[in-house]
Amino acid sequence: MLFLSALTNCQKTDTNTRSYSVFRYNESAGISSLDPAFARAQNNIWVVHQLYNTLVEYDDQLQIKPSLAIQYSMSDDGLQYHFKLRREVYFHESHLFHPLSTRMVNAYDVVYSLRRLSDSRLAAPGSWTMNYVDKIEAVTEDSLTITLKKPFPPFLGILTMKYCSIVPAEVGNKPSGWLSKNPVGTGPFYLKLWQDNEIMILRKNPKYFELDEYGHHLPYLDAVRISFITEKQSAFLELLNERLDMISGLDASYKDEILNELGQLNPRYQKRFVLQKADYLNTEYLAFNYAKVTEQSNPWSDVRLRKAINLAINKEAIVLYLRNGAGIPARQGFVPPALNPQVVYRESFNPELARQLISSSGIPADDLRLILNTTAAYADMAELIQQDLAKVGIQLQIDVQPPSNLRQNMASGAVTFYRGSWIADYADGENYLSLFYSKNLPPAGPNYARFTDVNFDRWYDELARTTDADRRLYLISRMDSLLMEQAVVIPLMYDQVVRLVHRRAAELPINSINLLELRRLNISAP
Repeated sequence: MLFLSALTNCQKTDTNTRSYSVFRYNESAGISSLDPAFARAQNNIWVVHQLYNTLVEYDDQLQIKPSLAIQYSMSDDGLQYHFKLRREVYFHESHLFHPLSTRMVNAYDVVYSLRRLSDSRLAAPGSWTMNYVDKIEAVTEDSLTITLKKPFPPFLGILTMKYCSIVPAEVGNKPSGWLSKNPVGTGPFYLKLWQDNEIMILRKNPKYFELDEYGHHLPYLDAVRISFITEKQSAFLELLNERLDMISGLDASYKDEILNELGQLNPRYQKRFVLQKADYLNTEYLAFNYAKVTEQSNPWSDVRLRKAINLAINKEAIVLYLRNGAGIPARQGFVPPALNPQVVYRESFNPELARQLISSSGIPADDLRLILNTTAAYADMAELIQQDLAKVGIQLQIDVQPPSNLRQNMASGAVTFYRGSWIADYADGENYLSLFYSKNLPPAGPNYARFTDVNFDRWYDELARTTDADRRLYLISRMDSLLMEQAVVIPLMYDQVVRLVHRRAAELPINSINLLELRRLNISAP
């Protein structure tokens, strides 16, 4: 109780916690659920990652490695995946297991957890992860087989997603929504306290199964303390006052304070903090509603005009002035470079060529009008783009909408031109290209661009079934190039994960899928 009291104490010095190893961060968006089936947004994903494990996970190089499954294999036809579970992995203590306090994980828990995602009564946003699955069967207490409807090489990547975390089968005896507030997982931490909109405390799981290379039990931390300060400027001040160990992302309220124009940490903070950066599997982009712009009466049906927009936008300026250098100008395609190493298409900032393309189209200047639909968070980016396009004769109007309205309008096809971003669900180029597959037209999928192309679909179908690594890379490159040749999408930047971390937590790992990885973090006292 003394430990818990110390953690919930918000006094400046936090003197009572000095003998404990506690990592402190803020979640401005709040946390809505601790049920992994609802771990859709980063705010929920980060905490779910501390509480649960999946069968497999990514390493630092985005390669699949075992987690709860100590071994796994795939059949030659790509249809069956066999998993052998670790022994001696225990769930967090819970009255679920009465009269016992806990029990070991078994294959029936895995079967329940994955089948649960498809339960229409749950209405989980992660239900789509099981679309490829035909059946899930426990073979023994510690082994199971997953059979797919057809080969899908990225399937192991899907199983790394937090949606696919393993929960005890006894959850099925509880009311819907119970797991949201009463998490029972196998992760390195368990929930100790949750006061809505105030504080969440996670404690070290003493039965956690992972060891470090020296045979020491993980995690090293005693606890994690999460606050819910909604104002990001206020959270920044908490970091400066040493009440937080990290802030993630660059908010406009403080980015110019901590970074110089080259994206480097302001010298005044270098003794106390570390600036962490890593390439992030997130593409910021503009896209056309292809079904609308390819109508004969629409001037933007001329691909030269769409290509002119891509050439006219100074993407380097967007990264430099709006993100203080935290990002990479998107000059090679929609799929991030880490997932598309065989680059075929490249372009550069070339407003003169943009003017030539516009002139060759013969479209009257008065018809060079376009409305860009975006949200308030990206209004400054839209204004820079507006200025760039004006220089080549394109009149861009900006329509700022609430995020929920924009999503609805994109899904319904009401908008012609919009700003979007795509964060990888799993580390495979196929995940990005699925946004332009004709079978993913809304409401069936996320093809809000309403792009249809026979060749693209044929290549996508092959990509989704072939296991040949070289062939897959070729197809990813070819499809990405086709999108750029048709100019249905205009990638703006490949994002970066940016964190400002207190030096006592300087060894905090950073990765391109932006998971908060705390298992191996060893920090000094505040």
